[in-house]
Amino acid sequence: MTSVLQVSIRKTLAPAFTLDVSFSAPAGITMLFGPSGAGKTTLLDCIVGLLDPDRGRIAIGETLFDSGKRINTPVAQRHIGYVFQSLALFPHLSVEGNVGYGLDRLSSDERARRISAILDAFHIEQLRHRRPDAISGGERQRVALARALVTDPCLLLLDEPLSALDAAVKKSIMDDLRAWNDSHRIPILYVTHSREELFALGERVIALEQGRVVAQGDPHQVLSAPRQETVAQFAGFENIFDATVTAVHEQSGTMTCRVGASTDLEIPLGHGSVGDKIRVAIRAGDILLAISEPHGLSARNCLPGRVISLARRDYLVVARVDCGAEFEVHVTPGAEQSLKLKAGAKVWLVIKTHSCHLVR
Repeated sequence: MTSVLQVSIRKTLAPAFTLDVSFSAPAGITMLFGPSGAGKTTLLDCIVGLLDPDRGRIAIGETLFDSGKRINTPVAQRHIGYVFQSLALFPHLSVEGNVGYGLDRLSSDERARRISAILDAFHIEQLRHRRPDAISGGERQRVALARALVTDPCLLLLDEPLSALDAAVKKSIMDDLRAWNDSHRIPILYVTHSREELFALGERVIALEQGRVVAQGDPHQVLSAPRQETVAQFAGFENIFDATVTAVHEQSGTMTCRVGASTDLEIPLGHGSVGDKIRVAIRAGDILLAISEPHGLSARNCLPGRVISLARRDYLVVARVDCGAEFEVHVTPGAEQSLKLKAGAKVWLVIKTHSCHLVR
């Protein structure tokens, strides 16, 4: 039977910071993201019992903390696995010794069975007798996960444990973690700063900012149409502007806003009136670039401008274009060559109305 993590807590750490969150996380991988200082690690520490909330409730199957009922289960009795970014493996113990460290209360036969099963699940059986300094970074991550899961916890907390690994190693480890969780079905909270990890691994997302939950749900729902500027930045919306509403077109479901000194954008109708100050976010990859004035398009925004600079970034070319406001636009190297783009060239930016997102 699977359990659901339920959290509703408040914890003040300093006059300038209070963690005040309420959410639930079902079995599966829930990604926690937000800027540094948003409260992600503080939240994990409260859940595991390293920090006591000022008030609230934490439960997973049974109540672990309830300020009203004076319940505060000790850390050792919460039965939660926690993998820190530093991993905290014991350097003097072998892989087997690290993984079996929390199983002293079991019989020798049961202890041996569990160790062998988890080493096999994470493909590190052959490392059983090696010490942490004699194995690779990815193998150490597997050992840390195996140690956290060998006790069959009711919840797993991961604080950026894979951030130092390359994509292939990371994917392999997460595939093994998913396979393990398919048969155990526990909630996993995974802290990340990586947009790629979030989309690749997460079944749901919780976004934190200044100690508050600002968005939660399916990764694509949260990141494809962000409502908060922090979420937009994380989701890869490179262009975020101050703007002023200059006209409202209720029949067409749009409104016009002024960006910079003279640039007008038509954006989806929001809760705004003429004169209101708003913030608009646009992905660089959602902007088309033309070298002659476009005609007969459904896109409502065709902005004339000049290329300020071009720079290669991995497989993309990043163009900065002055249209009265400065836009970042991403094109392929092939497009750069075929359009003969260069600094100073006159261009037009083509932006669909629904590529413009209002953010708070």
